[in-house]
Amino acid sequence: MYFSALSALPRETVFFVQYIGQQQLVKTITLAFTGASGMPYGMRLLECLLQSGQRVHLVYSMAAQIVARQEMDMVLPNRPPDAERMLAERLGTFSGELHVFGRDDWYAPMASGSNPGDAMVICPCTMGTLAKVASGISDDLIARAADVMLKERRTLILAPREMPFSVIHLENMLTLARAGAVIMPPNPGFYYQPGSVQDMVDFVVARILDHLGVANTLLPRWGEKP
Repeated sequence: MYFSALSALPRETVFFVQYIGQQQLVKTITLAFTGASGMPYGMRLLECLLQSGQRVHLVYSMAAQIVARQEMDMVLPNRPPDAERMLAERLGTFSGELHVFGRDDWYAPMASGSNPGDAMVICPCTMGTLAKVASGISDDLIARAADVMLKERRTLILAPREMPFSVIHLENMLTLARAGAVIMPPNPGFYYQPGSVQDMVDFVVARILDHLGVANTLLPRWGEKP
């Protein structure tokens, strides 16, 4: 029905409709790394977003640089151009776009409600970052971008990695959930019998991708045969 309807349109109109359809497939996702444990989740998410053709605006905190070295033996450069080159070499070929921004770059697109992108993920997310976002404190690009997502009613996902949660942590998460954010602690399931740490990482990343509306085949779906 769709293709027969297109065939009745002028050729230029068909090309325009196809172009718009292709453009809508590409999402602009802001991804933030902070200093909580769980850098493999963030890096795998970055890899999957870029391999699926998405446009990723990446920003990370100073504490995230420390965690990246500790957990993945990876040095996240201070300068965004250096970071883009390093990550492109590490991740290999991908069809998406990667743009890295400094945490104090107030001219970055996601710092304004006029150009917020489609969604934002903070993964991993520290309790300090979560508290700042819950309190409306926008003293760096990560917190400001999250604040923009909330006020513009865009998708904001936070993956807080802490244990146990204090009452303050839980109240901050409740505040954000009420404001429209999605709280997704990186808790992998075991019903699909993961065979490796990578399988458990992929479980969490797959659920985040689902909420972003990005198709993936990282794990078998409940009720489906392997």
